[in-house]
Amino acid sequence: MKFVKMFGAAAVVGAMAVPFVMAQTPPKADNQMQSVLDQLAVLHPKPLEKLTAQEARMQPTPADAVKALLKKQGKSTDPEPVAKVEDSTIPGPAGAIPIRVYTPDGSGPFPVLVYFHGGGWVIADLNTYDSTPRALVNLTHAVVISVEYRHAPENKFPAAHEDAYAATQYVLKNAVQMNGDPMRVAVGGESAGGNLAASVCLMARDRKGMMPVYQMLVYPVTNYAFDTPSYKENAKAKPLNKQMMQWFFRQTIKSPADGKNPYLSILRANVAGVPPATVITDQIDPLRSEGKAYADRLEAAGIKVRYRNYDGVTHEFFGMGAVVDKAKDANQYAAEGLVAAFTR
Repeated sequence: MKFVKMFGAAAVVGAMAVPFVMAQTPPKADNQMQSVLDQLAVLHPKPLEKLTAQEARMQPTPADAVKALLKKQGKSTDPEPVAKVEDSTIPGPAGAIPIRVYTPDGSGPFPVLVYFHGGGWVIADLNTYDSTPRALVNLTHAVVISVEYRHAPENKFPAAHEDAYAATQYVLKNAVQMNGDPMRVAVGGESAGGNLAASVCLMARDRKGMMPVYQMLVYPVTNYAFDTPSYKENAKAKPLNKQMMQWFFRQTIKSPADGKNPYLSILRANVAGVPPATVITDQIDPLRSEGKAYADRLEAAGIKVRYRNYDGVTHEFFGMGAVVDKAKDANQYAAEGLVAAFTR
């Protein structure tokens, strides 16, 4: 239970002084966001922290709630159209890595965004996170390569991070084959995917690999800790809360030492030498504080950062442009940073 205020020193019960406290009021979702949350509730997702990973992967998602809301509103549930979408694979450290390549209109070569989906390194896939790549292809006129990576708990840390790094290095070296410009390759992702994108840059620096020109980090996981102001404020938030994040980490790490690894807890890393970034957070999200802290850490290291927080929306809002206006604004904000990096 969360408490924020104590009225006077104590309430007196008999001879014993007992603190009198009031539960903190959680942030309120705006009307559009609440409509999505209402539809998610109708789908009756079970608490992930009480499930196995396999069971968790079968639960309805916020993306499902968006489709349900569109149906309720009498609108099409067809995905945002792009010029070309193609599934393929690329080599990885433990076998082939599935990718989905979204290509804009035109002849190219295009700039490239290597994109990593969210899901706590455990759940979700290229289909769950299909809306974000589609929106960004059209907003940036870039090829977006959505990367599937090995999931925990079957593949513990650093499996997903090694896949993300291998995929990024492959794209940097072979962008021409995808009608891309190898000199204009950025990385980006949401939540756990934002963590992967940032980690890829740290790994490229440390391993003297090829470096992306930019990083787009949307409510990234940045630290193995659960004690920030936003964790306390949003301990019971939906669709992501404190218990869920603790569950994701339990699935992902082999020991607490893994949790402190700077490639996973990127907030603990030396960030000198990584590319400029856009960092986006949202109010109703346990990850808000650590996302802002990472933006501050980058800025303190002399890295150019664009940061914006969106009030009244929750974790996962970024892919909800079909029904949430603030998602459209956030997509545009992210795209502006990418386009500026691609045109330097």
